[in-house]
Amino acid sequence: MHRIIANQQLAPAVHRLVIEAPLIAKVRKPGQFVIVRLDQGHERIPLTIADGDAAAGTITLVIQAMGHSTKAIVAMPVGGAIRDVAGPLGAPTHLMEKGFAVCVGGGVGTAVVHPIAQALHRAGVRVISIIGGRNRPLVIYHDELSRLGEVRVCTDDGSWGRKGLVTDELKDLCAAERPDIIYAVGPVPMMAAVCATTKPMAIPTVVSLNPVMVDGTGMCGGCRVTVGGQVRFACVDGPEFDGHQVDFGELRSRLGTYKMFESQPCDDGSCKARRAADQITQQQQQ
Repeated sequence: MHRIIANQQLAPAVHRLVIEAPLIAKVRKPGQFVIVRLDQGHERIPLTIADGDAAAGTITLVIQAMGHSTKAIVAMPVGGAIRDVAGPLGAPTHLMEKGFAVCVGGGVGTAVVHPIAQALHRAGVRVISIIGGRNRPLVIYHDELSRLGEVRVCTDDGSWGRKGLVTDELKDLCAAERPDIIYAVGPVPMMAAVCATTKPMAIPTVVSLNPVMVDGTGMCGGCRVTVGGQVRFACVDGPEFDGHQVDFGELRSRLGTYKMFESQPCDDGSCKARRAADQITQQQQQ
């Protein structure tokens, strides 16, 4: 069992959980993830490690509560526990050691670029972060990224920073000063747009993919993606890949395969813990 040390709401339906996971905290690296299961019978959820403290034996996970399983996890109080946290999984980020890097984050993806920006900053790399969301309440990790370099904010409605998309700001930045590399994490359309922006400029661009994932060890094949015309598995070959080689059309199609089922609750006795968590959430809202 992994005790929950902190549970903070960052944005509507987005929580930051700090949990005890001492062995993972000691060896995790930027770009890696864990697979979380709240209790027996619950769904296995892959989550990127947004931060970690080896001395305290904790890792930080940022979770967007969209389905029944994620809602149950974020409803857990401080002092509660998550049954299973497996990891670290995936290949670590290949980090440059000098130069100028731009980290682009959209929505919850901003928390995923945070450990990358951290590691780059520690290595002495100059970092500019471009982060965005539909509106101000949906922009996260601004303060954390500000400690690592300049941060430029974009919102669709102009409620914070520049009105428009992160790619608008990226185009202007690249025109003024060419970065050595781009790291982009966010919704698939955003990552595809970033890659379409940087490919004509021949600026290396790394993206973190989020296909359907089950076991996290390359056994099930559910997380397969096509990169450079070849099949790759995001859980072991990634989750980060050369964005200019990714087949984003196929990725979008595969992500929509189980959309109808993701909104449906399970009805058997194995979901008692989830239903209890839902009841706690309802009581808190009353």
